[in-house]
Amino acid sequence: MINTLYLPELREMLSEGNEEELREFCTALNPARTAEFMEGLSASEAWRVLQFADPSVREQIFNFFEEEKQREILETQDRSQVASLVADMAPDDRVDLLQEVDEHIVEELLPLIPFEERRDILRLRAYPEGTAGAVMTTEVAKFSENLTVKETLDVLSREAEELETIYYLYVVDDSDHLRGVVSTRQLVTALPRPDLRLSELVETDVVAVNAMDDQEEVTQTVARYDLLAIPVVDKERVMLGIITHDDVIDVMREEATEDAHRIAAVEPLDDDYLKTPLLTLSRKRGMWLMILFFAALLTAIALDQYEATLKRVTWLVLFIPLVISSGGNSGSQSATLIITALAMGHITLKDWSRVVIRELLMGLVLGGFLSIIGYACAVILADTAYQALVIPITLMLVVICGTLCGSILPLLFQRLGLDPALMSNPFVAGIIDIAGILIYMTVALAMIPMEG
Repeated sequence: MINTLYLPELREMLSEGNEEELREFCTALNPARTAEFMEGLSASEAWRVLQFADPSVREQIFNFFEEEKQREILETQDRSQVASLVADMAPDDRVDLLQEVDEHIVEELLPLIPFEERRDILRLRAYPEGTAGAVMTTEVAKFSENLTVKETLDVLSREAEELETIYYLYVVDDSDHLRGVVSTRQLVTALPRPDLRLSELVETDVVAVNAMDDQEEVTQTVARYDLLAIPVVDKERVMLGIITHDDVIDVMREEATEDAHRIAAVEPLDDDYLKTPLLTLSRKRGMWLMILFFAALLTAIALDQYEATLKRVTWLVLFIPLVISSGGNSGSQSATLIITALAMGHITLKDWSRVVIRELLMGLVLGGFLSIIGYACAVILADTAYQALVIPITLMLVVICGTLCGSILPLLFQRLGLDPALMSNPFVAGIIDIAGILIYMTVALAMIPMEG
């Protein structure tokens, strides 16, 4: 019956108070599937259904609700019941959710949450947004280096359900300093020697991140070493928590979305596109459009300075879109490649000289190719074959300028501590538009008066 259940039937169960069928509904399916069936319910109806689930199942189903519904439940339902649910959630998940809830609601909920969980929430909320500490979980498999294999397995069997992951067992000293890591596979393999201590089994060459490290750097480290989880420590290397692969995926998705928005000259959205108010969307898009608008005005001003030349040699006007687009497109290509490479950790600021040389060579190759095509077109429209050389020379210089600007500017922003994605494609294109006009007219004035 569950597999063919529709919202009217679920609402009918609620109206009739059919406790047995509602309990079956909450437990018969995977929590993710159960949450899917509840998508059409209001926050109040969804919360009523969750009351028929065991606390552990309730928390799992709740985690699969959309963030908006989760937030509405926390803000509208009974505070004590909601506080109990929050206490059952994974530390990182509950902190992320509370960050989205109105602060006065959080202040009402915190006193109702058990002391240990409340202290953990306050500690995690203290880390700045975007740092490793803000996305870590404190539910970590952490064991003393003095424990034996048998003792570790005994503890693990009792605590496994409450831990985020047990793929890696982190070994610490008496002061909680991280000493190393033991995989579950190593522990099982060591079963024939139950009295072997973890200090003899531990791998001390463990990759860790500082709680204040940028979350984007953390994702790069996890990807580089192909880890399922990474420990988070403080300056004294005291073990604070871990960041698991699912959190890394969330961070990567968030960072990729943010970079995509900025590359398109849009201030990153705080919510889904359809849920973002039109005024907010207009502000986030309009700010950059204004900047680009004034950049375009500078292009018009630059053209105005050469009005006499363009009136005298009218065929030059026909190639202005070609020159501008060639420079802007090559610059945008370079900017996208460099921003992506920086985000993925494929290049660093130390590689700036190699990047510049590669983009200079790329500008020569691409510019040379476009120049051949451009000259073939210019010969047809120009007054003489000599005047037509203005086009290939300009294209060569503009494309080189585009590739160099598109590669250097993101590196410069990175060096200044800014997000390289701020040097978006439209922004680079706007700069190259102005530079392209100046190069074009300079070459034209230098060559055309020499004719005859």
